[in-house]
Amino acid sequence: MTEIRPADPQYRIVEIFESLQGEGYNTGMPAVFIRLGKCNLACSWCDTDYLTFKMLSLSEILGRLKNHTARNIIITGGEPTIQPHLDSLLDALKAQGYYLCIETNGLNPAPPQIDFISASPKACYAEKYAKQCIKTADEVRIVADGDVTAFAEEMERKIRARHYYLSPCEQNGEMNIYDTIRQIGLLNSRPDAPVHWQLSVQTHKWAGIE
Repeated sequence: MTEIRPADPQYRIVEIFESLQGEGYNTGMPAVFIRLGKCNLACSWCDTDYLTFKMLSLSEILGRLKNHTARNIIITGGEPTIQPHLDSLLDALKAQGYYLCIETNGLNPAPPQIDFISASPKACYAEKYAKQCIKTADEVRIVADGDVTAFAEEMERKIRARHYYLSPCEQNGEMNIYDTIRQIGLLNSRPDAPVHWQLSVQTHKWAGIE
């Protein structure tokens, strides 16, 4: 049965703002962030209030984008892939010539309109990723919320990507930088390491920007 799309669908919007990408391969890239509400996971250390959102129509979202200059858009969350009518939003953004990035936990496939896929599998939900996860991405970013080396090795096998990162986990204002770089060293010192892991930190927090 063909899905009937509303003419002006509504979206769960946490916030829309312009800033610089603070982490991963695209660090420093000017972008408009569209943060969508709700998630299919509930990580204890998550720093986003994805349950506080308001409903905005597609036309309202496009209207707000006129106030920003960046031509790159980062669709983030929450978890964007669970958003109803996401295809309609992405089609409209592509029609206006935007370069589209998505930040996803990687449990669901990324939409075909996306130009850059940043997958962030969560080690605390390893059992879910053992059953299903995205197959390809531009980058994989794993938060080191404990000993994640075995999980990182599993994600190497499951997700083909150009870049692989470990990110420190921030809890109560403290980042476990030492333990994160220690695990990067362990991953990269394997004699048969199939990929090279790098450090990704939330530089936007150091810079005092969103």
